[in-house]
Amino acid sequence: MHEIKMMPVPGNKPSIIGSIDVKLNEWVEKEQLLITIETAKGKRSIKSEVAGIVAAIKVEIGDNVTAGQVLMEIQTETAEMAEPIAEDHQLVEEKQFDLVILGAGPGGYVAAIYAAMNGLKVGLVEKADLGGTCLHVGCIPTKTLIESANLYQKLRELDKFGLSAENVTFDFTKIMERKKEVIATLTGGIEYLMKKHKIEVIAGMAECQRDGSVLVKGEKTWRLRSKDLILAVGAKQARVNISGIDLDCVLTSDMALSLEALPKSITIIGAGVIGMEFAFIFNSFGVEVQVIEFMDSILSTIDREATDLLQKIAESRGIKFHLSAKVEMIQKTENNMAVVTYQKAGQKLCIASEKVLLAIGRIPNTDGLGLENTEVKTEKGAIVVDSFMQTSAAHIYAIGDVTNIMQLAHVASHQAITAVQRILGQTQPMSYQAVPAVIFTHPEIATVGVTQVDAGQHESSRFDFSGNGKALVMGENTGFVKLIKDKSQGRMVGAVIIGPDAATMINTVTLAIDQGLSEKELCQMIFPHPTTAEAVHEAAMDLGLGALHQ
Repeated sequence: MHEIKMMPVPGNKPSIIGSIDVKLNEWVEKEQLLITIETAKGKRSIKSEVAGIVAAIKVEIGDNVTAGQVLMEIQTETAEMAEPIAEDHQLVEEKQFDLVILGAGPGGYVAAIYAAMNGLKVGLVEKADLGGTCLHVGCIPTKTLIESANLYQKLRELDKFGLSAENVTFDFTKIMERKKEVIATLTGGIEYLMKKHKIEVIAGMAECQRDGSVLVKGEKTWRLRSKDLILAVGAKQARVNISGIDLDCVLTSDMALSLEALPKSITIIGAGVIGMEFAFIFNSFGVEVQVIEFMDSILSTIDREATDLLQKIAESRGIKFHLSAKVEMIQKTENNMAVVTYQKAGQKLCIASEKVLLAIGRIPNTDGLGLENTEVKTEKGAIVVDSFMQTSAAHIYAIGDVTNIMQLAHVASHQAITAVQRILGQTQPMSYQAVPAVIFTHPEIATVGVTQVDAGQHESSRFDFSGNGKALVMGENTGFVKLIKDKSQGRMVGAVIIGPDAATMINTVTLAIDQGLSEKELCQMIFPHPTTAEAVHEAAMDLGLGALHQ
């Protein structure tokens, strides 16, 4: 059992429990906020030093606490949770299923529904909340904040539409409350679907056993047996070896989604998808944003024309970038400012801000899963699977982020169906040649297939939204559609869209690539007018005779 103790506070001034941010029996990650302490010098955060289950909460809100006092106990993912239980068979309840699934994110719960719809008896194990990372600390909460941020930004630009509104402002508390309401609604929807399809949901931590069963520790202890097993345990936040990374001024993306108040300034480490989405969110609400990135461009795996344009737009909004820079340390000053020291072109430079956000991605999470008790192989921490999502162990499958193939919720859901189909005896393998992805900055960037042009192998076209009537009407005519064609095969293999409605428009190109269409076949489609989708038709025309309106 790991004890969470009160830290020393200079001056021995009174410290009061301001808030308790977790519940008894809740699963917590390492570095997750547990308790907020009110001191004479402001708030201090108590974070978990380990991953595990909250076994005991020793204090209440309003309690006075002193240095060294035990505040909470965390039951960790170690032998203390599994071995003693496994030996005491009288405490273990046996359950039999056709299929057991570990993890109830967009991969796990979709696999459960699809399997149940096909007549399988399904047991779904989840140690936290139904919906996983995507629903609770990923896709849904970030997009909820982005929606509020974009609307607020639009309201500040009413003048160009001939409109006006006085005292346009925002209430961050209400914005965060709305985020919670959206999450609660969707969580309730998943709970309903579990009941509808008679899927048994088991809350607890799961560990694979040598006899092929799965031991689950929750309010009770269960031993689950099944013919097949799907591992859908997701990913966890990556950590880097940076001095000062554990300071209370440093946020993970999970923590940023639980802020009670906005900082005046923030330094974001990492200009990938997470970093860029948060950069636009914070900037929209008036936070001073600076971004440090190790690579020489933002979103370095995507078409350079698109990322250069996005960077230019971000800079016009006041976001500052420090590229080709390596962070060395984070320090906290006496006035509670965070100072990030980084190296760029042989120079050591510093940025001061109120908070720091680590946006360095996620890595497969197999901690405590008991893979050593199976024949499942891993590579660089990820579970190795074939095109049917089957692992090296008979009757064990893995889907979603734990495979590290493509960390996208919709990919996990499709892998879920593929795995269940294989269990049912069908042979439709996964294909990743036409997987769309969207970055919800403003403007959005959407991609599918090949996203960087090889001059020797590819031919590309570009149609700018400045020539699209609907984009002009919307006041969002910055950006373009780029289509990429394989010269030898004569078919489209990729696309990059930056601009209005990119997230929706990419679906048309995805279907075209999936079906192996040429630009001529896409040109034969009739697109409604006036719509932003006409830009796809124009880009297809540009691969042949030429765009009509450019």
